[in-house]
Amino acid sequence: MHGEYEYDPDFEAPGTNSALRRATKLNPRNLPCPNCERPNMLTPRDRDLGYQCDMCADALEEGSFYGRYGSSNY
Repeated sequence: MHGEYEYDPDFEAPGTNSALRRATKLNPRNLPCPNCERPNMLTPRDRDLGYQCDMCADALEEGSFYGRYGSSNY
């Protein structure tokens, strides 16, 4: 299946660049991002894996910083 993604029920958005885990009753999305501090961005599993929200992860991959004080390219 080269170039195709299989559905993986553990991920919030299978087939995308997001690594965040799916929210469930046992794994609610109720934690803030450790970088930007926006509420309800991560699940306990995301936190245990050391993740940040998708917006912060995308900004970091693009070479910009995104954190508590907003984005900056310095």
